[in-house]
Amino acid sequence: MKKIIPFIVLIALIASCKSYDNDQTINNSNDSGLVENDTVSISSDESDYEIIIIEPGFNAWLQSRARPRGFHSQQWLESRNALLVQSWNQRNLQPMVYDPNLYQLRIDYDTRTDYGYDVNYKLYNYFLYFQLKYNQRLTSFVPRI
Repeated sequence: MKKIIPFIVLIALIASCKSYDNDQTINNSNDSGLVENDTVSISSDESDYEIIIIEPGFNAWLQSRARPRGFHSQQWLESRNALLVQSWNQRNLQPMVYDPNLYQLRIDYDTRTDYGYDVNYKLYNYFLYFQLKYNQRLTSFVPRI
């Protein structure tokens, strides 16, 4: 009996292994549909700064649920973004405390630089989207639309 149990476990392990065909294709018609549809490039005509956000669902959320452009002033957006970026970067530096998959990259945001309205608007809305989607609170302000 003692010799049969390891043999049965070994056969179960071998049977549970499965080889995969590397040539599998999910969608031949559109290879980069997810990346193109869920990539938001934030750039400003007024400056040379650009932010690229690749987040599934953000583009649709920005178009359907975010407050319209002009709702907040650029100064208001800049002040909120400064707080949000500071909190984000603090979490990025603490991967043992905060999920490193959520805070993968550090954000270089200089409060003395004028990034323009569009960059600040989309960055602020990304922070709102991020907080609502992943149930995070970056600052003491409650994330709401």
